[in-house]
Amino acid sequence: MAKITKQSDNFAKWYTDVILEADLAEYGPVKGTMVIKPYGYSLWENVKDTLNSMIKESGHENAYFPLFIPKSFLEKEAKHVEGFAKECAVVTHSKLISEDGVLKVDPSSKLEEEIIVRPTSETIIWHMFKKWVTSYRDLPIKINQWANVVRWEMRTRLFLRTSEFLWQEGHTAHATKEEAMAETLMIVDMYKCLFEDHLAIPTMIGRKSNMERFAGADETYSIETMMRDKKALQAGTSHYLGTNFGTAFDVKFQSKENKEQPVFATSWGVSTRMIGALIMVHGDDKGLKIPPRIAPHQVVIIPINPKNEEKEKFDNFVDTIYNKLKNDSIRCSIDNSNNSPGFKFNNWELKGAPLRIDIGLKEFQNNKVTVCRRDTGEKEEISPGQLSQLSSTLEDIQKGMYSSASTFLEENTFELNDYSEFKKLLSKENCFIKTYWDGSDISELKIKQETKATIRCILEDVNDSNLKCIFSGEPAKHLVVFAKAY
Repeated sequence: MAKITKQSDNFAKWYTDVILEADLAEYGPVKGTMVIKPYGYSLWENVKDTLNSMIKESGHENAYFPLFIPKSFLEKEAKHVEGFAKECAVVTHSKLISEDGVLKVDPSSKLEEEIIVRPTSETIIWHMFKKWVTSYRDLPIKINQWANVVRWEMRTRLFLRTSEFLWQEGHTAHATKEEAMAETLMIVDMYKCLFEDHLAIPTMIGRKSNMERFAGADETYSIETMMRDKKALQAGTSHYLGTNFGTAFDVKFQSKENKEQPVFATSWGVSTRMIGALIMVHGDDKGLKIPPRIAPHQVVIIPINPKNEEKEKFDNFVDTIYNKLKNDSIRCSIDNSNNSPGFKFNNWELKGAPLRIDIGLKEFQNNKVTVCRRDTGEKEEISPGQLSQLSSTLEDIQKGMYSSASTFLEENTFELNDYSEFKKLLSKENCFIKTYWDGSDISELKIKQETKATIRCILEDVNDSNLKCIFSGEPAKHLVVFAKAY
């Protein structure tokens, strides 16, 4: 087994080591791209399937829209194109030719209009909504798509920031502002449920400042999470787009009163960045810790019978254990690889399987198995008749992982009202700081320049003349969370 860098020595190196050694992903041949390997993709599928069920249950339908977007579509919404212009991949030609075995772009195949490789789909979806919406009877439209997007990132890190990544993006159209805002907030609550109940990651939810808001949105709400290095990670966003895209693409509808009305919009998404959050919230110096509800393998069985004594009976005993677990709806697998027992133990500890069951010749002869917990390292010998208790053990692991992460977040979140203390604390360590802010871009920018901390989200608005901005001393408008972030 390769040695993993300690978190305390180099957190960034530890993160990359874990991803590579646990066979989650690796970099692709084009700079900034990522190959998600089977174990990493199975983890993504479990998260995706969980969220997909939530999305469908909340009344949304899945669809798919083209990867290629005419450049003119982005130009229709000025703030939107400004926000994504530097990240766009642009297709200019449609053909290659071979000259003496060398491939070259065929100059005669130059496109009349350049095509943008999808960085996000608001523009093409609202182009289609114009075709679909004429009357109040056509609303609301609640669409979600699972897709890949391309944002030409210069500084990349596996799962957290890559040139191409996987995500879901929801897009909805509504007859009223109130309905669209309710949608925006409902989605934030859905993401909170996903993160807290399934990924065991505690969250802070709030509204983004003007400087941090999504390009083209009237309001952006975000899910903010704390990693083990105490930096923040924006793990999901939900945007109230107002009538910006409806106006840009001339989407209107006839109301019940037979009046022409603008259409109100939302968009929202989470991505494979969630896997990065999962690694950095729960991982330790031994590797991954995966919450049972989304683990590819909740239980891994390790048979240990190197001399193949009583092989047939031993194998039947192992199969009996496996089948009992499957009958209890536990995702499990048997590691029958030719690796040594020690390698297998370390490998599944690295991969973060919540429970490991060791079955050696002694256990077989005594009609017992040894159950090992990844979260606490505790070991317990039980009989096959006690296997049904493992479902509750997995739930205990799930709750324990959330509780541990919540305690970590609480212990590293501080409330301050003195700017010198604010700067002093951030100069020593990463943390979350709750404080008051006057709502001005200048104060926010100055704090960012001096401390590298940004407003992660606005927790609440305030109206109390006694509350002062930590930077300017002017009357505060908001309670916010500052942190250094990925």
